[in-house]
Amino acid sequence: MYLTITVETPAVGNGISHKLIKGTKYVYYEHGRRYDAKKGYTVPQTTSIGKICEDDVTKMHPNGNYMRFFPDAELPEELLVSNRSGCLKIGAYIVIKKIIEYYKLDEEIGKIIGEDAGLFLDLAAYVIVAENNAAQYYPDYAFNHPLFTDSMKIYSDSKISSFLREITRDDSIEFQNDWNGKRDHREKIYISYDSTNKHCQAGDIELAEFGHEKDKQKKPIYNYSIAYDRNNRLPLFYKAYPGSINDVSQLQFILEKAAAYGYKNAGFILDRGYFSEPNIRFMDKNGYDFIIMVKGCKELVNKLVTENKGSFEDEWEAAIPYYDVNGITVEAELFPTDERKRYFHIYYNDYRKAKERAKLNSEIRDQKEYLESLKGTNAKIDNRYTEFFDPIYYHEGKPDQILQMVREKKDAISRAIKLCGYFCIITSREMTAAEALDLYKSRDASEKMFRGDKSYLGERAMRTYHDEPTHAKIFIEFVALIIRNKIYTCLKDRMQELKKKKNYMTVPAALKELDKIEIIRQMDGVYRLDHAITATQKDILQAFNLSVATVKKEAGMLAKKLNVITE
Repeated sequence: MYLTITVETPAVGNGISHKLIKGTKYVYYEHGRRYDAKKGYTVPQTTSIGKICEDDVTKMHPNGNYMRFFPDAELPEELLVSNRSGCLKIGAYIVIKKIIEYYKLDEEIGKIIGEDAGLFLDLAAYVIVAENNAAQYYPDYAFNHPLFTDSMKIYSDSKISSFLREITRDDSIEFQNDWNGKRDHREKIYISYDSTNKHCQAGDIELAEFGHEKDKQKKPIYNYSIAYDRNNRLPLFYKAYPGSINDVSQLQFILEKAAAYGYKNAGFILDRGYFSEPNIRFMDKNGYDFIIMVKGCKELVNKLVTENKGSFEDEWEAAIPYYDVNGITVEAELFPTDERKRYFHIYYNDYRKAKERAKLNSEIRDQKEYLESLKGTNAKIDNRYTEFFDPIYYHEGKPDQILQMVREKKDAISRAIKLCGYFCIITSREMTAAEALDLYKSRDASEKMFRGDKSYLGERAMRTYHDEPTHAKIFIEFVALIIRNKIYTCLKDRMQELKKKKNYMTVPAALKELDKIEIIRQMDGVYRLDHAITATQKDILQAFNLSVATVKKEAGMLAKKLNVITE
């Protein structure tokens, strides 16, 4: 990340070198040497600390490494007031400010971060409104939005970089402890837990490792998980962990974390990726209920589906109209040595059957075409093709074996077809199929949080090179998720009140519409509302119990504050 500010270009020598790469000249710093056993001598370890300005070779734009190796270098922190726009977008700011006050985040962050708490909240607002997390673009956001910093100071990207280095892991731990300490631990809640992974720049980040990447880009990643209170619709806590650790093995640590926060009377809603006997045993041992989707059509479920097939699919009594499925609940053992009652909720949907049958047909057709193309060769067939096909070889098992033909496993294909349209949820506590599905579907809120996190908060990649700013950004991102999630739930509740789906009631659309509420600096230097609030904006504001009068009052308060700053 190269900053927008400039510093003097260091002269070549004393560990400094310049390299021309694709027309751009970069400045490198030699920060050490290491012995290369193959070459038989030491080689320098260099890293880029900036790039030289195109219009002035005596100046360069520094990056994060420059501040790491030259911590005493003086960099400008504040930008001039004249860099503030004469037109400020205030709508989204007013909504975010109300949510911050509702959760008392300003008090909590102020207690932990201190005098720079306003900058922390501004960065959280920035990633929500601008859908970006790159520090070098923050001044552009600050240029035309009100700020939470004292005197609405507009900080440079160099200040942002140094600020991210000052936030410690202890700060995020303290925030999560306080945040979860305020919850009602006597209440029975269901915690929806899920995880994702994110890319990191190549650098000194311990979390970044090659692991189980979900979008297959073959880059270093770290994993990031969130526990979400389904009942109160709140993100509770988060955990960042190395990219090589898989989700199944991490779950038990999260369960222990939940217990440490005091969530004893809780159940966990889990995706199919967390299904494993050790995880189920661990939840039983710690007294946690669970609701978990079974991955694929396991033998465990196949038998139950086959035994109950035809008994509920067309029965109105088994219908769950809201989700357009039919469901039935049966008791069975989860494992051979399982002594507890488990409740298997089996569901069927005609549309799902047609969709899965079409996918299965396509898969079988593609596999057959591929296998037919290998006939007459000595190719060894991968195990994934043997579920539905049986390869026949000449001289099987010998070096000169030749694929003679492939035979369809008709019984296996027929069994797979009969299972199309069915899925299963397992619960540790007795409940109806409708209740289990409703609880599992409540994961939609946490899944939307993850999509918002990666798509709308700009967090698909962290754009950091060191541990401290990486953990700081994760912390800021979590606070931003708390705010954004409240925006989402308020808009959703408003649509349910109206009993009508409106395309401007999504979070991105609502924020863009709110950003059209502007105050303009007029000839006397005073900021005033540019125009009346539109009907669409009124509708959105009502979702947050904000009136036109409140917006006018906030606009007046901002105008007074800005007038003092410019005097």
